[in-house]
Amino acid sequence: MSVSKPILGLDHSPQLDKPDSASIGEWIRANRIDEIECVTPDLAGIARGKVMPAGKFVRGGDVRLPVSILISTINGEYADVTRKDFDTDSDLTLVPDFSTARAVPWAADPSLVIIHDLVDGEGKPSGAAPRAVLKRVVDLYVSKGLKPVVAPEIEFYLTKQNTDPDYPLEPPVGRSGRQSTGSQAFSLSAVDEYERVIEHIYDYAEAQGLEIDTIIQEAGAAQLEINLVHGDPIELADQVFLFKRLIREAAYKCGCYATFMAKPMENQPGSAMHVHMSVVETATGRNIFSDEAGGPTPAFFHFIGGQQRHFPAAMALAAPYVNSYRRLVSYQSAPVNLEWGTDNRSVGIRTPKSSPAARRVENRVIGSDANPYLAIAGALACGWLGMEEKAEPRQEATGDAYLMNRDLPESQLDSVIELESSKPLASVLGEEFVRIYCAVKRAEHAEFMRVISPWEREFLLLNV
Repeated sequence: MSVSKPILGLDHSPQLDKPDSASIGEWIRANRIDEIECVTPDLAGIARGKVMPAGKFVRGGDVRLPVSILISTINGEYADVTRKDFDTDSDLTLVPDFSTARAVPWAADPSLVIIHDLVDGEGKPSGAAPRAVLKRVVDLYVSKGLKPVVAPEIEFYLTKQNTDPDYPLEPPVGRSGRQSTGSQAFSLSAVDEYERVIEHIYDYAEAQGLEIDTIIQEAGAAQLEINLVHGDPIELADQVFLFKRLIREAAYKCGCYATFMAKPMENQPGSAMHVHMSVVETATGRNIFSDEAGGPTPAFFHFIGGQQRHFPAAMALAAPYVNSYRRLVSYQSAPVNLEWGTDNRSVGIRTPKSSPAARRVENRVIGSDANPYLAIAGALACGWLGMEEKAEPRQEATGDAYLMNRDLPESQLDSVIELESSKPLASVLGEEFVRIYCAVKRAEHAEFMRVISPWEREFLLLNV
């Protein structure tokens, strides 16, 4: 656990192997922490919770939130879900995971953020809570002596501040005094244009004990990508959850916005959250995707087959909004199908060149707008089902996969219907979660359909 940085006025980092309330409390008092942020991710991946004085947190007592936070739509309304606790809007209790305690380096006073799990009145994990959904999937692997390993890549755009949603987004002005025009993938000069934001990202990440593998310029105008070091799915989902807020705060500090919308600008590539996945034996650490001779195993191909067979139903988790599907178009740096191939970036399921020990499967469909807990849970669930069903993948795509048939849902509503119809995925993710999540997505889609777009006014107003 790392909670140090001069930016917070803290002069040391506690090394707590198994932090609990007593050790955290002692550390809080020793470092004169003022506030504790008790947070939990909702279905959209937004941090919900309460901020309290550190002294009150140390003294203990329940922290509660209404169950309605789990049926809240992205526009702040509530989905119509019939269930007694939703009808009465009863409380859920927040249970702290002390291993997630981290500094809040942008706070005015020394503060900690601690991610919490949600439990119901009987002390059972809430089946609709995103962190619980991911834990449920990981536990399936654990039950077979296996451990999934993931490494997310987070793409995002920096933009000028945009206070009127009727105006399109624009790239911010960089250190040269000019706006980025895009098509500068992997350019170090393009990265240097926004060095102030990147320096703040590094500083905040160090303060929070978050490790960055690389930062690169992506293909879009002022589009960046952060790669994270591979590890435990729950820990990595926690990191993405924290990184999104951290990156936004770094951008605010420099007078611009950071957005994780899947397709924030016309004529620019969308933003993905590619997730690399492998599975190892818990006892030995051996990658089950490679055999003793270094070749791919049946489990490797079955994992891919599971992505192809079941991921259309998981699309509602990987592409959760209407805007998500604007990214998934041909020749826009995003896949349109679930073909698989080795070192082929036109497919939805890529297998990068690697050593046998590092053999992995990269899901390139997931958007940056996805809730990391749910997107990773969905991808791992599909891989699990593939291995259980011994699903065989289609023949490897060796050429341009954009020339092959589309097999991904083309809209938010299509994806919701796919998820509602998938009994295998519901059995892994939880029927309660699927029912609630789909109700929220249907409510969001209905709200979107009330909006008349500029395109409709431009081409329909006087022509139809």
